[in-house]
Amino acid sequence: MKTSIIAYCLKKQGAMKEYPFGPEILVLKVGGKIFALIFEEAEDEFRLNLKCDPVIAENLREQHEAVRPGYHMNKKHWNTVMVDGSLPLTDIFDMINHSYDLVVGKLPKSVRESLLEMK
Repeated sequence: MKTSIIAYCLKKQGAMKEYPFGPEILVLKVGGKIFALIFEEAEDEFRLNLKCDPVIAENLREQHEAVRPGYHMNKKHWNTVMVDGSLPLTDIFDMINHSYDLVVGKLPKSVRESLLEMK
């Protein structure tokens, strides 16, 4: 499942992967800004940090035991998703889309336009 999630993130326009915090934490960025962190523990059970609108973040935490306040992040704007099989992959992909869109929406106009040109 982790491989599918990483591949999905990397298909996002302008997405790049880095390991600035060491080999255990995969950081996915767009326009130099983080939209996802993957804590590389095990293939079938790991943590994924995603940016989230604060109201939606609270709702997701109430609805899903696997969604928690962001681990080592601003807990108002980030969620940690425990990828343990309890959430459908489509729900995780929706959360990734939301995180990516939030980050892209805050990028300078010139960077957003360059992302569109990549298509």
